[in-house]
Amino acid sequence: MNKDTCILVTGGTGFLGQHVVRELRSQGYTDIEAVGSNKYDLTLQHDVAEMFYRIAPEVVIHLAANVGGIGANQKHPGSFLYDNAIMGLNVMHMARNWSVKKFVQVGTVCSYPKHAEVPFKEDDIWNGYPEETNAPYGIAKKMLMTMAQAYRQEYGFNAINLIPVNLYGPGDNFNPESSHVIPALIKKIYEASLSTGNVEIWGTGRASREFLYVEDCARGIVKAMELYNGSEPVNLGTGSEITIGELVTMIAELLGAKNGITFDTSKPDGQPRRCLDTTRAEKYFGFKAVTPLREGLKRTIKWYISQPSI
Repeated sequence: MNKDTCILVTGGTGFLGQHVVRELRSQGYTDIEAVGSNKYDLTLQHDVAEMFYRIAPEVVIHLAANVGGIGANQKHPGSFLYDNAIMGLNVMHMARNWSVKKFVQVGTVCSYPKHAEVPFKEDDIWNGYPEETNAPYGIAKKMLMTMAQAYRQEYGFNAINLIPVNLYGPGDNFNPESSHVIPALIKKIYEASLSTGNVEIWGTGRASREFLYVEDCARGIVKAMELYNGSEPVNLGTGSEITIGELVTMIAELLGAKNGITFDTSKPDGQPRRCLDTTRAEKYFGFKAVTPLREGLKRTIKWYISQPSI
């Protein structure tokens, strides 16, 4: 791919988007348009049409999403389904009409069935219903995966599907109302460490998760953009899982927190286990995560503590 290719990154001012833009620049790309919700409302066809007319992209990396943790998904299931579905429908359809050379659709691990066999293989994504607390979001993203495959079949549209696992890293969302598990835990444990109170964690602590450092994910997305042109969805992850209880202990240790930990078992665990099979990513475009969880957490904690307004 030429380094002067015009690349549109929707959600380019968000957490993952900023890292993808940085990775593109580090790889020598010079014509990058990072678009956030302050510029265009991607739920509106008029705004999407105006965006394409103004930017005239040759490649689109679609990252724009309405996302959040278990609590946010439980409170706003309709918004999570509608916003994510309609943004993807509008952007992908316009990209096809605009004859873009490549469309990178970034999905979610939440699309996998609740009781998928671990590690999750891409071929198993349709073998059951997603975990209930994240199902509307996961189904919206899975619909876009189907759209990409259907447009490839009917129109020869070069759209690829990537499925990243839970992300974390500097620049993450630490708002307790909408954050994911790692930033939520860092904030909660750090604030508790400034006093003597116990830290209360949702769930049993026995659920497991896999976490991918955001810079690794950005590198995987750019490599896929450059090297992968297939119809099969591809997981992006580390292939390693950790229980929430073990994660809490690790974060508390890194923060030097001595507070007691209690688990509120009346709150949901979410999906029992999450861990991806990462064989395809390594085979198809040579991607392998390189940042160990402990090191990634250190960097994330350092960034968080340096932000006075969070």
